[in-house]
Amino acid sequence: MPELPEVEVISRGLSKALVGKEIESVKILNHGTVKMPWYLFASRVAGRTVTRVHRRGKLLIMDLGDDLHVTFHLKMTGRVLAHETAIAPDKHTRVVFGLTDGGSIEFHDTRKFGEVRALSPTELEEWKFYRNLGPEPLETSTSDIADRLVGRKAQIKGLLLNQSMVAGIGNIYADESLFRAGIHPKAKASDLSKATLDNLFVEVQKVLKQAISENGSSIRDYVDAGGDSGGFQNSFKVYGKKGEPCPTCGETFATGTVAGRGSTFCNNCQKMSD
Repeated sequence: MPELPEVEVISRGLSKALVGKEIESVKILNHGTVKMPWYLFASRVAGRTVTRVHRRGKLLIMDLGDDLHVTFHLKMTGRVLAHETAIAPDKHTRVVFGLTDGGSIEFHDTRKFGEVRALSPTELEEWKFYRNLGPEPLETSTSDIADRLVGRKAQIKGLLLNQSMVAGIGNIYADESLFRAGIHPKAKASDLSKATLDNLFVEVQKVLKQAISENGSSIRDYVDAGGDSGGFQNSFKVYGKKGEPCPTCGETFATGTVAGRGSTFCNNCQKMSD
C-alpha cells in the first residue's frame, strides 16, 4: 500500500502536471470505485479546473477551486497517472478524467480496493476517516508527536500504524524507523522514555524525507504520477530482509506478526525497553 512518501511523490508530480488544467469529462468504468452517487460525482467534477494537488496522511487530494476536493484513497494498488495525451483504458482503469487540452487523469487500480470521492469542504471535514487523521509527521515537532504516545500500553509498532495517532506511516516505514531508532516493534510505549520516543520520531522524519527524495518505495505496484518506479527499496535496512544478517550486529533478522502485520527486526539491536 502506498504510504506517506509515495503519496507525497505522486502529489508533487500531479501538481506540476495538472494545476491550471480543466477537466472536460468524467468516465467511470467501475462504479464501485466512486463512493458516492456516480452521477453526482461526474456532475460536480466536469468543467472544473485543478487548482492544487496535495496530501493528507495517505490520502491524495485534488482541489478544484476552494469548494470541491477530489480525494483518492489508493489502498493497496491504486495509481493516479497524468497523461499528456489520452490513452485507451485497460481492464484495470477505474475512472478517467478527460482534460480540455487532450490529456487525461487516470485512476488505475488492479485490486479495486481504492476509493474516489468529490467532496465539499464541509463534507470532507465530516468524513470520519479524514476527521480522525492524526498529525502529519513531517509538519509536527517530534516532541509533540512523542507526547501522544507517552505512557500508552500498546505496542509501539501498532501505535505508529494507527492513523489517528500519526498520519501516513505504514508497514514499511514503521519497520525502517523502529530499526534505525533501536526499538523493538513489540515494545510497549509505556516502557519507553520520552527521550527514546522523541528520537524515534527524529528517525521517522529522516526515513520519510529520504524516501521522498528517492521517489518512494516500489515493491509491487507503486509508480509515481508519470509511471516511474521509486528507489527507496534499495535503501531498506530491515524491511523484507527475512533471514538476512543485521547490518549492525550480524545477527539474523527475526520475523513475526506485530499489530497484524508481518514485521522484520533484530532481537539484538532493537530493545523492548529503556
